[in-house]
Amino acid sequence: MSAPSSEPDHTPSTRKCGNAEHRHEPSQVRDHQHAQEQDGAAACCAPAPISLEALRAPQLTSDGVRTAIRILQMDCPTEEALIRKKLDPMTEVRQMDFNLVQRVLTVVHAPGALDPVLEAVRSLGFQPELVEAGAARTPARQTRKPWWPLALAGAAAIASEAADWVGLPDTLVAALALVAVLGSGLTTYKKGWVAIRNGNLNINALMSIAVTGALALGQWPEAAMVMVLFTIAELIEAKSLDRARNAIEGLMRLTPEQATVQQNDGSWQSVEAQSVAVGSLVRVRPGERIALDGSIISGRSTVNQAPITGESLPVDKAVGDAVFAGTINESGSFEYRVTAAAGNSTLARIIHAVEEAQGARAPTQRFVDQFARIYTPVVFAIALAVAVLPPLLMGGAWQDWIYKALVLLVIACPCALVISTPVTIVSGLAAAARQGVLIKGGVYLEEGRKLRWLALDKTGTITHGKPVQTDFARLDDLDEARCLQLAASLAGRSDHPVSQAVAASANAQGVEREAVDNFEALPGRGVKGVIGGTVYRLGNHRLVHELGLCTPDLENRLDTMERQGKTVVMLVDEQRERVMALFAVADTVKESSRAAIDQLHRLGVRTVMLTGDNAHTAEAIARQVGIDQAHGNQLPEDKLRVIESLGREGVVGMVGDGINDAPALARSDIGFAMGAMGSDTAIETADVALMDDDLRKIATFIRLSKTTHTVLVQNITLALGIKAVFLVLTLMGLGTMWMAVFADVGASLLVVGNGLRLLRR
Repeated sequence: MSAPSSEPDHTPSTRKCGNAEHRHEPSQVRDHQHAQEQDGAAACCAPAPISLEALRAPQLTSDGVRTAIRILQMDCPTEEALIRKKLDPMTEVRQMDFNLVQRVLTVVHAPGALDPVLEAVRSLGFQPELVEAGAARTPARQTRKPWWPLALAGAAAIASEAADWVGLPDTLVAALALVAVLGSGLTTYKKGWVAIRNGNLNINALMSIAVTGALALGQWPEAAMVMVLFTIAELIEAKSLDRARNAIEGLMRLTPEQATVQQNDGSWQSVEAQSVAVGSLVRVRPGERIALDGSIISGRSTVNQAPITGESLPVDKAVGDAVFAGTINESGSFEYRVTAAAGNSTLARIIHAVEEAQGARAPTQRFVDQFARIYTPVVFAIALAVAVLPPLLMGGAWQDWIYKALVLLVIACPCALVISTPVTIVSGLAAAARQGVLIKGGVYLEEGRKLRWLALDKTGTITHGKPVQTDFARLDDLDEARCLQLAASLAGRSDHPVSQAVAASANAQGVEREAVDNFEALPGRGVKGVIGGTVYRLGNHRLVHELGLCTPDLENRLDTMERQGKTVVMLVDEQRERVMALFAVADTVKESSRAAIDQLHRLGVRTVMLTGDNAHTAEAIARQVGIDQAHGNQLPEDKLRVIESLGREGVVGMVGDGINDAPALARSDIGFAMGAMGSDTAIETADVALMDDDLRKIATFIRLSKTTHTVLVQNITLALGIKAVFLVLTLMGLGTMWMAVFADVGASLLVVGNGLRLLRR
């Protein structure tokens, strides 16, 4: 346990403040924070909370204006590539981030250039909408298209096939086929023309060319059926993608739209939750879902916090306890005062963090995107060669080889490959959020499976972080009351758990405190201050050693207590250079810590405890829970050196929440924040935020990471394997346009469905 500190030891916001050598790939949420260099932990440990409204509104950045644009027609990488190619040449556009699942394009552009950007998007046949403040809480839905044109087209395609089979006139077969193509394919032709006009060979362009070529070759029934099947498959794929969107919408629906609020005249009225101001008084009845974050001022109950923490065991709530939007009041009735507006509740921040994480491309997704840019032109070149070279060089029939080339064109679209990764990542992020694990990007979801070392802070992580004083001893026959008074005065100014234990014991004995001047925290050592004109220190074993005041007798007493797992702090009179008294406190290990460490070991993760507490206490706690290594007397720079050395052996994670942990957390590959529920700074800055204090959630995160990686590999193998099989079949003369449609859209359906399996975890 580290020495008392004047700063809170529960400030995970410190961990990301500027470290020039930080190895993380920054998440989008972190972009909204200040980015100054770290001149000291205190300089950047508590950024002001950022509201969702501020995050969603256009923002002025160092590169320009950042604007979020919703494009309802942007369903898959086809549209992304088209938009990217259109906006890339525009000098006013500095950066583009696509979130296909939420259909949102975030553009960083020059001031005053928004209108040209919107006009460029409209020229592609899309209808862009600005994402206004708070709009993201209401899921956008496209207008439903009438079903009868597609049904008519399907009937016409079947009739064309039947007419051809029974030998009816070709004119009838052609007429029915044209009705089918026009009834189902006008949208495809429109999108295809826009793509061709902009030099983009997406699936709509390729399908338009293939169907038109089939019609020109007189393959009427096949052209008609292919277009109908393609349109039906596109609709099914869109429905499948909606399931991934619904995973986030399900979180949104957890918050009720109405809240019972006290009015100025004392009456109670049901009002829109969005309109309730901070400070309002809200009443909750048994069985109701809590609408807003707040603090209970009267009554008591048990609350199911599963929507946020993932744990279904109800939590007792009484006056002074915090409650959170989206949780369920199970038994009693209570009244609480609102502490956060609807758009800035804990649940709202979780939703926003998941939405932002979707836009950050994971390593596999970046690889797939790069591969897709090469794949389509290569297959298109093969198709062109198949259409021209065999007839010219080998005397093949033009019609046969052109038909094969048209089949290859349909296979050339990489939609299945490209869409497989974002759907899988989003499903994994949503599944983790449901279990109370907030992952701040696909990069961390993928890296989690590689974790080899996990470093843990002790206080509040392995232990409850609420130690109690167990021993007190004055030295040299000094006045006991005076020693207690001095220690209580210094400890009362610190938020560290050890100091709190000393202060709580003094309060229980009715000890009065004195004023402390020039109070100063001594990181990793303790605190000091001036009381009555004399400088006093309250610090740990390290501090007494550095002051040269650790006598052999005192060393023996400290060694005995520390071997019992106790933490000892001493009151020092700096003027007289003597230790006046010692205080021993003990913390209790969390019931879940031993099980969590055991699960990590089973997953191949080794553990190390880093604490500012003495080495004996660190080893005692480590033995209790089965931790592999324990390092005591750790200053911030010491923790940093341990993380750097472990980093040479593989991916290393760090769990902590204190100022002393900031450099180590910043240097680790994955930083975990404990107990982030209700903490906006923790949610905004951690790579992985555990919404409760259960270390077992880290094992859950690693298992989900492994499963996600397996699904990603399966999807890439499926997408490429199916394409390869049909490519070979086509070159062998066995492939048909029907097969090509199933190879393209069928593969898309398979990988989307496979990715959505993660939602059932």
